[in-house]
Amino acid sequence: MSAEDTATEPDALAGAPHPRMTGALFGQARAEADFLAAFNTARLHHGWLISGPRGVGKATLAWKIARFLLTQPEDDGGMFAPPKPTDLNSPAEHPVLRRTRSLSETRLFLLRPGYDDKKERWQDIISVDEMRKMRSFFTMSAADGGRRVAIIDAVDDMNVAASNALLKTLEEPPSKVTLLLISHQPAKLLPTIRSRCRELRLGPLAAPDLAHSLFQAGGEVPAGKESALAELAAGSVGTAFRMVELDGLDLYAALIRLFESLPRLSRPMAMKLAEAGSGKAGQAQFDMIVGLLDLFLARMARAGATGHLSAEAAPGEAALIQRLSPDARAARQWADLAQNLGVRARRGKSVNLDPFALLMDMVLKIEETALALA
Repeated sequence: MSAEDTATEPDALAGAPHPRMTGALFGQARAEADFLAAFNTARLHHGWLISGPRGVGKATLAWKIARFLLTQPEDDGGMFAPPKPTDLNSPAEHPVLRRTRSLSETRLFLLRPGYDDKKERWQDIISVDEMRKMRSFFTMSAADGGRRVAIIDAVDDMNVAASNALLKTLEEPPSKVTLLLISHQPAKLLPTIRSRCRELRLGPLAAPDLAHSLFQAGGEVPAGKESALAELAAGSVGTAFRMVELDGLDLYAALIRLFESLPRLSRPMAMKLAEAGSGKAGQAQFDMIVGLLDLFLARMARAGATGHLSAEAAPGEAALIQRLSPDARAARQWADLAQNLGVRARRGKSVNLDPFALLMDMVLKIEETALALA
């Protein structure tokens, strides 16, 4: 087995099954219905942009569509044409499912960052060389005359040369090819790429759908925390999975208890929090705490500006935010702090500054702002 085979795939969440292994898609019925309607009315566009926040099921939908297209019988227009499908599910025992799971399906191409054999890791970008492999695939696979599918995960990762090559393919699409472009930030794509695709926009998952998706990925929502997890994860199963794995809900509750002592922080509680992000397994915990601090500041800024907190994510959060960010003036202060506080901490960590000191600096900056507002 090669190093590439054993490395964590770049388009999968660490510790969770790859989207091609995922059986069900939750909470995105409208996008599924839109694609099915296009298929059944013979208006199947050659390029589909599957967009939305990270972790809401975009790749899962792309793989579901790919399996659907590759298992559909050909319609020759005759009197014995197959009945129109009523959903995007594929026959459970169809051999295409086994071949897609093993990436051995000859009518499907997965375009993603390539593997660097010298550095023994996946690259960060999709290069034009990877695009050329996809174009070659279309040429070679055209012989059987059947339907073909390519998944690009994610199109946001393409460099300029690869994007231009993709645009050419979209302008002159090969026969019987469907391109499924996954994008977390479609606004940053070339306008000409967006204009040549039909978009399937996926939204954040509601708490019940998030819980189902998380369970399918191998995680589980702590009892009674469904609403809190959906709030902090912003409807993203990827974010929710990391929060459950790294005790994010408990960490956020600890943050709320710490900041209830503002405008004068409890130093022992602050030090305990900073220590949690600086141990042997500190990198993941450090990132989680910094992300939760960013989230807390953003929630304060939004609540102060709108006068509304969507739902409480930890006991005492609503009262705390009302006290610290009661109006638009306070909201501006918290928003200004949120713009650079987390960025500065991550930059410091990247140059090996002490994570304990970086986290203490963050909470002390929050104390400083609270004192100024008080």
